[in-house]
Amino acid sequence: QVQLVESGGGLVQAGGSLRLSCAASGRTFSIYAMGWFRRAPGREREFVVRFTWSDRSTYYAESVKGRFTISRDNAKNTVYLQMNSLKPEDTAVYYCASAGRAVAGPRVDEYDYWGQGTQVTVSS
Repeated sequence: QVQLVESGGGLVQAGGSLRLSCAASGRTFSIYAMGWFRRAPGREREFVVRFTWSDRSTYYAESVKGRFTISRDNAKNTVYLQMNSLKPEDTAVYYCASAGRAVAGPRVDEYDYWGQGTQVTVSS
């Protein structure tokens, strides 16, 4: 099993920045890729970005491309999501997820484990 714990959410004004963290523990050697998703009130869970650990390849949703950046700290088994130029429509609960095999990234059912989520609220 893999345990994922997100942190770093909060309230920020439009145009501001936040950095989310996702710390992985347990069978981290089994992780092939990680992703970030978000769910706004009344909406389905939405793909944000996928990161493949072996080659560090990334795949971003169009809605966040150029504003969000994913990175990884190998020593800490932690993935970060740097979010800049935040907009009110970025308000959501953000979840990280892990997959034990190669995944394209955007589908919820590609991932095996999920964190509990962290709230991001962007005020206008």
